[in-house]
Amino acid sequence: MSKLNIDQKSIKDLFTEKNTDFLIPDYQRPYAWGEKECQTLWDDMFLFAFPDNDCDKFNSDTDEYFLGPIVTFKNEDGKKEIIDGQQRLTTLMLLLRAFYDKYGSMKNDKALKTSKLIEQCIWKTDEFDEPDKSALKIDSEVATDSDKEQFLNILKTGIVDDNWKSNYANNYRFFQQKISEFLNTYPDWFSFFPMRIMKNCILLPIEAESQDTALRIFSTLNDRGKPLSDADIFKAQFYKYYSSKGEKDSFIAKWKDLEVLCDSLFHPISGTPMDELFTRYMYYERAKQGIKTSTTEALRKFYERNSYALLKTDETFGNLIDLANFWNDVQNQSVERFSDRILRRLFVLNYAPNGMWTYFVSVYYMANRDQNGALDDESFYQFLNKITAFIWAYAVTNPGVNALRTPVFAEMINIVNGQPVAFSDFLFHTQQLQNAFNNFTFSNSRAITKSILTWWAFQDPEQELLPPESVLEIEHIYARNRQEKEHSLTDARNVESLGNKALLEKRINIRAADYRFADKVKYYLGFENSRKQKKEGTKIKELTDLATNAKDFTETDIVQRKAKMIFKFQEFMDENGLLSAD
Repeated sequence: MSKLNIDQKSIKDLFTEKNTDFLIPDYQRPYAWGEKECQTLWDDMFLFAFPDNDCDKFNSDTDEYFLGPIVTFKNEDGKKEIIDGQQRLTTLMLLLRAFYDKYGSMKNDKALKTSKLIEQCIWKTDEFDEPDKSALKIDSEVATDSDKEQFLNILKTGIVDDNWKSNYANNYRFFQQKISEFLNTYPDWFSFFPMRIMKNCILLPIEAESQDTALRIFSTLNDRGKPLSDADIFKAQFYKYYSSKGEKDSFIAKWKDLEVLCDSLFHPISGTPMDELFTRYMYYERAKQGIKTSTTEALRKFYERNSYALLKTDETFGNLIDLANFWNDVQNQSVERFSDRILRRLFVLNYAPNGMWTYFVSVYYMANRDQNGALDDESFYQFLNKITAFIWAYAVTNPGVNALRTPVFAEMINIVNGQPVAFSDFLFHTQQLQNAFNNFTFSNSRAITKSILTWWAFQDPEQELLPPESVLEIEHIYARNRQEKEHSLTDARNVESLGNKALLEKRINIRAADYRFADKVKYYLGFENSRKQKKEGTKIKELTDLATNAKDFTETDIVQRKAKMIFKFQEFMDENGLLSAD
């Protein structure tokens, strides 16, 4: 069980402790508080320190104002790395420094005592409590914060350059102004305010025994701030590595560009877009290490092996950038990188029943790219066909993404070892596969339904490539409303049969009243409405062919179409060597 040291303390008690040595670590995000947050903090503390605008109503023995938790852990250098509370601690330091600056020429007893106490909060002191003004009690190593030197300079000197535009500089100026206004309005109360802040405003320092424990506490406590991601931790390791090589600024610029790119590419259910990139790359490194266990360890646990050795090389960072650019070209349907037939296969895979294909393709790309990032078109095409066939069939016979891990992880190892993807231990028996498809309920709520329909649409060589932003829904060719009105199906379940479903763009909004096939034809082909507005038809060629050549779509058509789809999928499986001989 992890050990925690928890003991609420006043700002004075926490900041003046001899062992107080805060570090805002390199993986933290830059200081983000602005004037709005500083105004709120000032107003809240003023109302606390002077209840009903009356200095005498404050009880210094019992009144307390809770500012929140500060989550830290002591690193190997003995510094308290701040996991949660960075914004509050930074702002409090700026506030106290602004008060201290105002006390500069004041010589009365209260001013001297207050000034002395602020010194002990900001600077490290000797055994006589004399401050060493070159040694702050807080330091910042935030990798992507180019303004952190302004923060440290402000604390050391109290001077803010007119040209500085950082949040640190702006907030310090804000507090200087508020303190001047307060002194002019309430001169007799002046020393009471910083003293009540330091002695009666309470923090809850939580010191964990490790970084992981501190991060877990932060995630549990924090419902307002943005938790540190795995990628934030990884960034810090890269930052240290490139700093040691004198390439810090170049790394920071490349990292920021990579973040922007990933934000546009990835939209994971959990984690950040950068986490998703690290995840896709992780499967390549797992395969290189020969790991095929179906239990995937946590992302951070994988990369922290051997003291984050993977993140201390130029190769890894370069590979991550290259992998992100590959997926950018996939999303943008780059005709410079991919042939039309590859783009069509990738479009189909975008409708896969689960996301495992993205890891599979990432491993294939990393292992087979040439020095220019290009893949052999024929080999890549055959690979995409094979994994499409396998993933689609496996989703019917072995539903659930976890079941897919065992066969896929083994093939990932084959890929990095230069072996062909064969799924030799997981081939399908023809009759069993046919039975599984015949008995499977292809409901709209199952992802595999849209997967099969997308595959089927693009089996037509004349089906044009659709733009990636296309929003496709499942269309019932024989309308459900038609069965409710006509009851012309002998088996009502055929309304939900795979043979009655097709892809259709969401933009094509077929009215409920137009439930007959003859009514639908104009929507499939496009038409001009009563206001002379042209309504574009569907880009799904099977539906335009039906609308052009068929007079109706009946129960017989549903049954025959389903049988044809299943037969063609079995042929597709056979073409890709996924059916067993027996």
